[in-house]
Amino acid sequence: MTRLSKPTLAILLTIGLALAAAGGARIIKISYEDGRRSGNLRYGPWVYESTRPDGIVGTVGDLEIRARKAVLEAPEGKSMQEAEGERKATFEGGVVVTRGRLTARGPSLVYSEATGLGVLQGPAKMHQEPAQEGEDPVDVESQTMSFDVDTDISTSSGDVVLTNGNQKGWADDVYYEEERGLAVFTVKTGEVKLVREREGGELVITAPEVRSLTRSKKLIATGGVTLVDGEITTTGDALYYDDETGEAIVIGKPARSVNEAEGFKTSGGTLLHNVNKHRVQVYRKPFTLPVEEFKKVDE
Repeated sequence: MTRLSKPTLAILLTIGLALAAAGGARIIKISYEDGRRSGNLRYGPWVYESTRPDGIVGTVGDLEIRARKAVLEAPEGKSMQEAEGERKATFEGGVVVTRGRLTARGPSLVYSEATGLGVLQGPAKMHQEPAQEGEDPVDVESQTMSFDVDTDISTSSGDVVLTNGNQKGWADDVYYEEERGLAVFTVKTGEVKLVREREGGELVITAPEVRSLTRSKKLIATGGVTLVDGEITTTGDALYYDDETGEAIVIGKPARSVNEAEGFKTSGGTLLHNVNKHRVQVYRKPFTLPVEEFKKVDE
């Protein structure tokens, strides 16, 4: 028989404890006000119903789920107690989800203790209050939204529209780190579209993927990008934009910019497009796209 070394045993024990802790953190607790609970006491399902639209309260981690009705189920053949960590809770009758500064609403939500994910069925709407004075709220509309209780990550899918101050983005899916304010826009086919309303007119950015830091108003776009600033269109492989300075740095092989109205064209390995001055010039300093700043937590 192979014996495990003490360091290996310690590692396995640590992993086991971590998994157990994660599983425990995913167990949902349901309470009810002005209502009742019915169902088989041992095997369930347990049905919670309230006369109030927010009378049933599900709590898991820092996520709170309110609705008029909820059903908690165990896998077939297991008691409700034995199945802790494997059960499914369905909330319906109008659902309100809250976590920190975030509030989301939709017709129904299904939560799985096994995955730690609560999926809000749409049409779903989410609103997040600003973290600090001077910052903008974030609003999202989509067909579905999922909330991960192990992290502060939510994912919206299907006809997603995200609004943040003067910026609005359209995508098939948006991954969002709630406290950090990182939004990753992706599409299955076609391009993500972001529009920033500015005093000098709309700024439109399209690309297969766009990552935006909603709090600091910075973004990168990759996979082939187009920036339209009034009469000026600049294209390249990737783009970095800072809303505070109004400067977009576009890289390509080469990057190109055209002003059809003035008959102006320019190209280079890196272009500096100032959207405040509506001016494009070759950027002669070394530049590397700051991808590290925009990485997801699991990358």
